Amino acid sequence: MHQPEAEENPRPTVTLTADRVTVERGGRVVIHDLSFAVARGELLVLTGPNGAGKTTLIRALAGLLPTVSGTVTFAGGDAEATLAEQSHYVGHANAVKASMTAAENLTCWAGLLGGAPARVDDALEALALGGLASIPAGYLSAGQKRRLGLARLLVADRPVWLLDEPTVSLDTASVGLLARVVRAHVAGGGLAIAATHIPLGVEGARELRLGPQAFAA
Repeated sequence: MHQPEAEENPRPTVTLTADRVTVERGGRVVIHDLSFAVARGELLVLTGPNGAGKTTLIRALAGLLPTVSGTVTFAGGDAEATLAEQSHYVGHANAVKASMTAAENLTCWAGLLGGAPARVDDALEALALGGLASIPAGYLSAGQKRRLGLARLLVADRPVWLLDEPTVSLDTASVGLLARVVRAHVAGGGLAIAATHIPLGVEGARELRLGPQAFAA
């Protein structure tokens, strides 16, 4: 008797949800009563004028700033790990050590993040740094250092990417490389939130504009 093929198990729904979140910095309310959700396979782009709270929100989601009220939840991930432990956070600083080579920097990050050192070469190639693997990071240009800082996204799997102005110091070609990396991440079932003034060129990205009247598009 023919047995029907077993259906593949669907991927679990992975969703990051902010519910009426308020965040203060320096005693001033920067994010007030904000709610949104980002699901598997989505990129949410944070926009708004300087001081609107883009960096503040990214840092709060990364667990680097406390919320005054509201909740941030992450469903569908590792129930034993916090959101911060399941996220890659890239801030304004590139977090590279000048005396270490590009490859050594990424190998160090792989160890810290529980990733695979074997993925270092592929990460360097993805950000067009393969030919600079043995160069001390201190000799790299500003754009190359930024790409090196972004390359750590690829040495360890994390479902959530929190990117604060990831295009800083990048030229047009390098922004294209970043877009390719982000597209692959969301296409593979991850989710990303990016604060940026420059469009990343990722199809289907949603926008959340921050300011006095924050709204999602």
